[in-house]
Amino acid sequence: MLDYTLLEALAAVVREGSFERAAQALHLTPSAVSQRVRLLEQRIGQVLVVRGAPCSATAVGLQLLRHVEQVALLEADLRAALPVLAEAGVGTPTLRVAVNADSLATWFVPAMAAFCAGGDALLDVSLDDEAHTAERLKRGDVLAAVTTLAAPVQGCRSVALGRLRYVACASPAFVAAHFAAGVDAAALARAPCLTFNPKDRLQDQWIESLQVGAPVAPPRHWLPSTHAFVDACAAGLGWGLHPAVLVRPRLERGELVALRAGHDLHVPLHWQHPRLASPRLQRLTDAVVAAAARVLER
Repeated sequence: MLDYTLLEALAAVVREGSFERAAQALHLTPSAVSQRVRLLEQRIGQVLVVRGAPCSATAVGLQLLRHVEQVALLEADLRAALPVLAEAGVGTPTLRVAVNADSLATWFVPAMAAFCAGGDALLDVSLDDEAHTAERLKRGDVLAAVTTLAAPVQGCRSVALGRLRYVACASPAFVAAHFAAGVDAAALARAPCLTFNPKDRLQDQWIESLQVGAPVAPPRHWLPSTHAFVDACAAGLGWGLHPAVLVRPRLERGELVALRAGHDLHVPLHWQHPRLASPRLQRLTDAVVAAAARVLER
């Protein structure tokens, strides 16, 4: 049998990022927390925490943390069914999920609000590229994820959410300066584009979809913020792919112009979560599906 006192110490260290902050959260001394984690590592026979700033879990540690979270959800559901257990004073369960930045900026927050309205659960949202969030799910780093992967991760269920439509656009002045003669390979090779981070391939995918006849490697500005991405384009810094729902007002006001009208990029999104979902996780799934349906395209 697993010792949940030891597992609680492991979870606190990873959640808080250090043994000192974990000790404060658990009302223990750092030495006591360290001893509990070390004892758990001895019993498991594996290193569970990478000591650093911040501390992080190893692959085995992540599996244990995922188990702890699922147990916490089951206990919370049991307390809801048997109110007498609520007197035990166990804390509110936290669900860790992975979401891409554009979903968070356009439709995911209403899903969070709807789910948390009952006040019986908390969310820990981790940002990653939509093509990589499934890896977080496979590692056990999160309980659920918004991802472009349609095939279910082992032990998970995949729910189609819809397509997030992206528009390639820039300021009118930028278009006049760089694409006056049209959007071709030569112009794309000279005009700076915006890129969210090294995982972001949306701009490259859009260029490939144009079939301009030659590989293009445009100069890039790196800007890891969805809203700053839009502001930078409106300011004439470069061109980029933006969620259509986010830039529609600026397009209507003429602050932004589509580089190729009607030639948009559609990214299908899916919600993946464990097949044996607890009632709370299923409630989160229902909130995510409902929020996505109001914004994403079918």
